[in-house]
Amino acid sequence: MQENNLNRAPRLKPIVIEVAGEPQGVVVPDAGGFRFLAVKLPAFAIDGARFPSIETAHLAVSRAVQDGEAA
Repeated sequence: MQENNLNRAPRLKPIVIEVAGEPQGVVVPDAGGFRFLAVKLPAFAIDGARFPSIETAHLAVSRAVQDGEAA
């Protein structure tokens, strides 16, 4: 079976979010924004959250990691 729309694949590629050089998760396009999917424990506090931009997601992940380290 062949993919009908080969141009669709690049738009769905996950974007890695790193904090201090350590990958914490990825964002994927979702309903006009981006959904964060955590891969490291400090970032699980916001796993599944939606953000309007990648920059907003990165800021939220950074804060979650910092808050997790302070606890």
